[in-house]
Amino acid sequence: MLPSRPPSAPRPGSERTTTELIRWAAFSCVLVPMVLLWYGSSLAGAAGTALGLAAVTAVCRLLLRQSERGATRLLAEEEDAEDAGAGEHAPQAHHRGRHQRTGTGSHRGGRHSGGNSPAG
Repeated sequence: MLPSRPPSAPRPGSERTTTELIRWAAFSCVLVPMVLLWYGSSLAGAAGTALGLAAVTAVCRLLLRQSERGATRLLAEEEDAEDAGAGEHAPQAHHRGRHQRTGTGSHRGGRHSGGNSPAG
């Protein structure tokens, strides 16, 4: 069993990886407009590109942080469930969804490789 970690503690490598990713994105927000200017693009075009890249970077940062918080919360809930009911319940079968059937007839439709092609 893995050692228990407090729910508020971030995973060790995840925060560092996200920070490095955001740093590279910020670097590209500066580098790309400079390259555009170097190759003769207009100042307005380079500024618009910089603003667009900055907006995309900001949204990606928000989504990454939200994803990390959700993963941390899920991990904490799983650890709490393991601690509370260790061995009480039998594992449940995985729900496959509406169209993901198992057994006979599950490979209907789609493309087939060779076998039934007419001789030509």
